[in-house]
Amino acid sequence: MARRVSFDELNRFAVSAFTRVGVSEADAITAADVLVTTDAWGVFTHGTKCLAGYLRRVKAGGLRPRGVPRVVAEGGAWATVDGDSALGLVTSVFAMQTAIAKAKQQGIAYVGVRNSCHFGGAGYYTWLAAREGLIGLSMANDIPSVAAPGSRGAIIGSNPISYAVPAGRHRPVLLDMSTATVAGGKVYAARMRGEPIPDNWLVGADGKPTTDPSGYPQVGALQPAAGHKGYGIALLIETLSGILSGAAFTWRVGNWMWDDGTQPTNHGAAFIAIDTNAIMPAAEFARRMEALVDEIHAAPLADGAERLRLPGEIEWDRHDRAMKQGILLPPDVVGMLADVAAEFGMMLPLQVETPSTWSQPTQEPPSTDLTKHP
Repeated sequence: MARRVSFDELNRFAVSAFTRVGVSEADAITAADVLVTTDAWGVFTHGTKCLAGYLRRVKAGGLRPRGVPRVVAEGGAWATVDGDSALGLVTSVFAMQTAIAKAKQQGIAYVGVRNSCHFGGAGYYTWLAAREGLIGLSMANDIPSVAAPGSRGAIIGSNPISYAVPAGRHRPVLLDMSTATVAGGKVYAARMRGEPIPDNWLVGADGKPTTDPSGYPQVGALQPAAGHKGYGIALLIETLSGILSGAAFTWRVGNWMWDDGTQPTNHGAAFIAIDTNAIMPAAEFARRMEALVDEIHAAPLADGAERLRLPGEIEWDRHDRAMKQGILLPPDVVGMLADVAAEFGMMLPLQVETPSTWSQPTQEPPSTDLTKHP
């Protein structure tokens, strides 16, 4: 059953769970904010649903509860960060903060990360840059799960990428997308329900599109978003996140959910920050972004369309509603949190009351990336 909880209650639950496996309070607060903010955006695949998996890996030893990410090489506008097998959420915040600091000095900065793990929602890190007036980019690699055009099996990871751009009086324009056509979790969910899938989600063992998810993930691979275009972007992400950073790449990356929990996964990531004020006055950039957003909002609509949106606007609407009414967690997330609560002797976050004046969704909130913008 879905459950509506307050942001603060869910945050406290996640902080408590992390500290119970030995994560420092400061790192637990950082990691919890990444997960709960992602839930508040409605991106439930990458929010507290991931908490149980992180806790298992910390308990097993593949993630170090007291790992300390550190800069191991740097120049004026770049750095390489070793994550010390700490929580990928903590390492990624550290890396983006490093990129922001360097960009404020140099105008632009790249920070590559190695010896990390799954980093959750990519949009959180670019938002860190945008809220300080910088353009942010974040990306990460993963174990292959996506086919290349013409391949029989997986060649590259679903390698997410995000950007966030401050937009003056408007909320930051924020995109967070996988380079696969669809999240693997959606294919798996269809398999569990015994339902067919669209023919552009998956290829079978023969490399041909299939509507049958019954063999996934052991058989078949996800299709790349927009075919060769998504595949090409995924390779760029692999280069910046895995090759240039010194991290593992393609099949050398560990599976954070299924592989031996005692071993590091050595995921890679990359973070880029651009200080627009180094190129033009910040006020001018803000005015130009406002004009761009206003122009798109004012464009003629197709029949049946209610409004034009920019990337992130749906998520900001969900975030505003969540902060006022609570986060409506879908049943699968509630089930994961219930398992965590039972294992560690914790109470589930209290369900907030739902006054009749609150608008209720006609269906359970979708578990999507920040990619589904009309």
